[in-house]
Amino acid sequence: MAPVPKNAAGKEKLFIFDTTLRDGEQTPGVTLMVSEKIEIARQLSRLGVDICEAGFPAASVGDFESVQRVAREVGPLTEGRASGEPMTIVGLARSVPADIQRAYDAVKDAPKHRIHVFLATSDIHLEYKLRISREECVKRAVAAVTFAKSLCADIEFSPEDASRSDWEFLVTVLSAVVKAGATTLNIPDTVGYNTPEAFGELMAYLVKHVEGADQVVFSTHCHNDLGLATANTLAGVRGGARQVEVTINGIGERAGNTALEEVVMAIHTHAKSFPVYTDIDTRQIVPASQLVTKRTGCVIQVNKAIVGGNAFAHESGIHQDGMLKNRETYEIISPELIGLTQSNGLVLGKHSGRNAFRSHLEALLRDSPNHDLFVREPKLVDTLFVRFKEMADAKKSGVTDSDLYALLDEVLHLQSSGFESFRLEHCQDTSPLTTTTSRSAEDPRRGKRLQDAAVADGPVAAIFSAINRLVGIHDDRVLTRYEVQAVTEGSDALGRVVVRIAPSERAVASGDAAPAISERDMYQGAGTHEDILQASARAYLNAINKMLDAEAAKRRYGEAQQQERRVNV
Repeated sequence: MAPVPKNAAGKEKLFIFDTTLRDGEQTPGVTLMVSEKIEIARQLSRLGVDICEAGFPAASVGDFESVQRVAREVGPLTEGRASGEPMTIVGLARSVPADIQRAYDAVKDAPKHRIHVFLATSDIHLEYKLRISREECVKRAVAAVTFAKSLCADIEFSPEDASRSDWEFLVTVLSAVVKAGATTLNIPDTVGYNTPEAFGELMAYLVKHVEGADQVVFSTHCHNDLGLATANTLAGVRGGARQVEVTINGIGERAGNTALEEVVMAIHTHAKSFPVYTDIDTRQIVPASQLVTKRTGCVIQVNKAIVGGNAFAHESGIHQDGMLKNRETYEIISPELIGLTQSNGLVLGKHSGRNAFRSHLEALLRDSPNHDLFVREPKLVDTLFVRFKEMADAKKSGVTDSDLYALLDEVLHLQSSGFESFRLEHCQDTSPLTTTTSRSAEDPRRGKRLQDAAVADGPVAAIFSAINRLVGIHDDRVLTRYEVQAVTEGSDALGRVVVRIAPSERAVASGDAAPAISERDMYQGAGTHEDILQASARAYLNAINKMLDAEAAKRRYGEAQQQERRVNV
């Protein structure tokens, strides 16, 4: 295994490779706008993530643009990082020259960048997916790494479905790519098949037998199909891995990926049991978790470890009694350690002034990536204050810190929603007994306000119908998800609505048959407001803006997209 940094205690560094923006975005129905990816990447940098896999540049023109902008705008950042060095920005590529070149072009502007090449090695993948022999697999892997190395010094290779591959064949492939120039060997449990014992043994076997193992860093990439992703990852670390590939909240395809917060806190809590340390600022875990939840719309189950709503809740009388006497009786992690801060008790109301409001917001933002928000955007405080007054008038119990966080998220998200974005200006139900709904929206492209009304089977359907006409959407859209969540507490709590839209079969049909709707054709949006109908309108408009963003990207890079379609696997 390649030499890695050690701390004063002699422990080796464990590199945290976050793939929320690539594998995490492959969660069914999740589509992130470029501005949202940049926002998440900034938080990952502040969290202390070592390596950020920003996307799969050859997958689409939108992916290329987002990876390139993350490399340029977030790649150089070092603020708040314990290592003092910026994140390494990574682009994923198949073992195809065009993919590899595309990945390099996307990440090359980051001070530290990497190309991540993958190729399946299990017999089932070679026979049924790639239809090639083992010999051809080795040749393709070597050719891919050799070409990538000609572009970039830092090369990662992943033998897809490694956990179901023949161990001796894995040694052959990995030894060959190390000779070709690979610097990181990632061992994926692609379908979440392994048990901790088996995965740990596999990692130790590869570290021992791969030729040139002392020149590379071994890595884990585990999926959670059997609920063993975190356990397998920790077993891999014990087996010699010094990089772990994870996502915030464990989001990802099917049952998800290894959760960053679980691995980091397990190692922190059992520091004596693991020969490694991380540079993660654990106080940024909850802010990162909350941001990813808001931007993806993926709700965290309440009993989720570390970041779930019940992670620090105690209902049993015996537990409550123990907690009152000493928190350590039933808590192995303090909420403050992961950034779960309690309200300071100060409640703002409709009589609060602008200075008190601004001062309170600055205190809330002190340890966040937006700590200098009002220096960068001095006029934003006016927008926030107007919205705060509206909220204060609507909430009888006063405006809490949770309300203010939701308000900040709402306003900042609207500001960063991208070009060609429509914004909701007004929303009104003509009667609680009818389904006639009036909507007005601002069209920044034409610099004017538009207004419409619609009648439908219910108020939400009427809202969506009116918005469709306002923004000029004429094809059918299918609502595949509509979910209401309480953001804050109390009878006057803020409500958050998450929607997902997809084209109807009629809209995507070609010829005699309608093709399956791709996850890339689905767009998810979220909106927050005291009024659920207002929140619904904002959520739907957010999804529409994402759709317009994607369509505009296709128009801007039409020729490049056509070229990508000609690339063969």
